[in-house]
Amino acid sequence: MREAVLDIGSNTGHLLVVDAHRGAAPLPAFSKKAALRLAEHLSAAGALRDDGVAELIAFIRASLVVAEEQGCETVTAFATSAIREATNTDKVLKTVQQKTGVNLTVLSGEEEAQLTFLAVRRWFGWSSGRLAVFDIGGGSLEIAAGADERPDVAQSLELGAGRLTRDWLPDDVPSESSYKALRKYIRTEIAREAGALLRAGVGDHSVATSKTFRSLARVCGAAPSAEGSHVRRMLPRGELKNWLPKLAAMNRAQVAQLPGVSHARAHQLFAGGLVAEAVMDLYDIEALEICPWALREGVILQKLDTL
Repeated sequence: MREAVLDIGSNTGHLLVVDAHRGAAPLPAFSKKAALRLAEHLSAAGALRDDGVAELIAFIRASLVVAEEQGCETVTAFATSAIREATNTDKVLKTVQQKTGVNLTVLSGEEEAQLTFLAVRRWFGWSSGRLAVFDIGGGSLEIAAGADERPDVAQSLELGAGRLTRDWLPDDVPSESSYKALRKYIRTEIAREAGALLRAGVGDHSVATSKTFRSLARVCGAAPSAEGSHVRRMLPRGELKNWLPKLAAMNRAQVAQLPGVSHARAHQLFAGGLVAEAVMDLYDIEALEICPWALREGVILQKLDTL
């Protein structure tokens, strides 16, 4: 069957069309993305502004046209941090339904962590033993760990790269005082919740997903995406530490010229790097392996499991 997943994230709207059936790996057939930056369309009071809602509706309408042209049987649509935390979530969801006919499912942070973990488990398999999975999104950081397909630790922290950039690093080149304050904040927030994972054990295999981690790995020397999804890609802690001072000194245009960094996300790579560094330091991880599957694949796999 051909299925479509519509992922409305804090940074990006992403339509992924896959050929899939139960027991097989979903095969990507088509992809459509747009830099919605919903987290940056929130008012001071926390509501998603009308301009953000208009962009969201336009993207969903365009995605539905693509899904129909691609022969998709269904479109599974979900939203994450930006819409989940908006003070006008119910109004936004109602407007989207009225204007597009799409019922957006708003995932909790814990559900994000669990579904991402499922995707990573299916990608690497049982030979990985106990998995620890980290995902930096635009609005939140998801952490999950376990020895089965359902993690025994599943956390969501408000440490997304877009959110942190917006709230802490407003300048094109961050000041030393601002990024030192952000670094301290990130570490305090992760450390406050670290006991749940540390007590259970970080595990046998530490994995990272998401565009932010992929971009950081590419900057630190990992193979380009053109070499395929089965090439092993790592983010070493030492290399990341070497790169962070360089990223701090670059403006957004310079960051966008680095390999694997898109113009739309260049402004938030440094904040994402600080989160990645804190994760690796606080959980004493020397290197994270990058998994090409993440939340969208987890949503598809869970749906196929119920058919």
